[in-house]
Amino acid sequence: MRSVRRCSRTGCANPAVATLTYAYADSTAVVGPLATYSEPHSYDLCEEHALRLTAPRGWEVVRHQGEFRPPEPTVDDLTALAEAVREAGRTPAIEVPEVPAGTIRRGHLRVLPDPRED
Repeated sequence: MRSVRRCSRTGCANPAVATLTYAYADSTAVVGPLATYSEPHSYDLCEEHALRLTAPRGWEVVRHQGEFRPPEPTVDDLTALAEAVREAGRTPAIEVPEVPAGTIRRGHLRVLPDPRED
């Protein structure tokens, strides 16, 4: 299931609407619409941080022209959510171990007969 992606900036809990990728060879920071999948070398940003991003001196910032919009939930997302809720609602069957003859069971403890009394 895909969860809501959050802004990568420390302390920011806003939902991500843009993706920042660095092109080191070109000294360029690219801020575009939110990527379909989170990539290891890219950063998800909220709208505020996507619009305020600055790059180091000598670098160029290429920014998406237009509005950054949060992604709409897809049928796959809704199906995955429904399946996760269904799975969480299932209660696992508890397996009760077989008790040997001559023992007394009290909750999770067992009282075993004294072997010398047999």
